[in-house]
Amino acid sequence: MSTVAESFWNELPLGREVMVLAHDANGVAALSKPAGVLSHPNESGDRPRSLLTVHYNTATECYEWSGADGSLGRLWLLNRLDSATSGVILVAADEKLAAEIRAQFKRKQVRKVYHALVFGAPRPSRDIWRDRLSTDKKGGHIRTATTGVIPAESVMRVLHLGFGPHPVSLIQLEPHTGRSHQLRVQCAKRHWPIVGDQTYGDFQRNRDFAKRTGEKRLFLHSLETRFDYEFGGRTFSFAAQAPTPEEFRRAQRG
Repeated sequence: MSTVAESFWNELPLGREVMVLAHDANGVAALSKPAGVLSHPNESGDRPRSLLTVHYNTATECYEWSGADGSLGRLWLLNRLDSATSGVILVAADEKLAAEIRAQFKRKQVRKVYHALVFGAPRPSRDIWRDRLSTDKKGGHIRTATTGVIPAESVMRVLHLGFGPHPVSLIQLEPHTGRSHQLRVQCAKRHWPIVGDQTYGDFQRNRDFAKRTGEKRLFLHSLETRFDYEFGGRTFSFAAQAPTPEEFRRAQRG
């Protein structure tokens, strides 16, 4: 079983403010994706604002580039985050390894934890959200609603309860299913929309919040990802965490 050299990670053609959080010898890695950066380009013009600033093969879900020595560099994308969401995103430097970890996602064996700022003061302080969703894809855009048959489950825990005339609360979300826009839709359904959500959120409160604080991003952050995987006849554990951005703390004060 081959190992991936440290130089491979040091020489990645990373996008704006993208960082390597953790990697192991087999070739699994976690990158920190800032808000506004694409998980992958949809067309060549998107490359400058993507996770890696090189060609992306949509068939293999793999970034490809030529190294300084003329060798072919490849990095497989294992999951996606919405452009507006920041935090942990997974990649792999080996095709077989990528297939194994993608299978882990399908089997719901990957633990993901998010932080979100929401308008209001959620009650109770801990809850399990179970919904039935529908997803519509048109013209490259995804819209999800809580009026379907696809099961979605998340655990919610309040970390900091908002107060005052404009309460904003910090919550932790752990999805047990991986539906498109799941967390954003589940928050909106319960009348605790995520701050800055331009699709499912409260548009008037978003405008008022931006004027009051100067903050305009979607306040959803992929904090932590962890899982076990089998490779080469052995079992390995992988975990990575991307610290919650400073603007979350500033926004709570606002």
